[in-house]
Amino acid sequence: MRRDINLNGGEITLLKAMGLSGAPTYGKVLVEQIGEMETAEFLDELNGLISLGYVLSDKVNLRSMEDVERSVFRVNASYARDLRDAIQPGRRREQTRRRRG
Repeated sequence: MRRDINLNGGEITLLKAMGLSGAPTYGKVLVEQIGEMETAEFLDELNGLISLGYVLSDKVNLRSMEDVERSVFRVNASYARDLRDAIQPGRRREQTRRRRG
């Protein structure tokens, strides 16, 4: 079953920084990789991905950057393929054309 996932730019940036392999990403490393994103936007986007179930975390409440730095994150494996398609929408169209052609 294909899920239609729509992501904004901040969510895409976070998912690319984490990687879609399902490997754990330490919060401190994630914060370093994101760089220029505003703290409030970063926390909002990350909490949104967690609440949707796309990202799994070892902590429930992430209210500050210290909470993020002490956490471990990974992309939920059950959404990985759909998230990959949402990040690269041209790839999905290309695969559809190949199947039809």
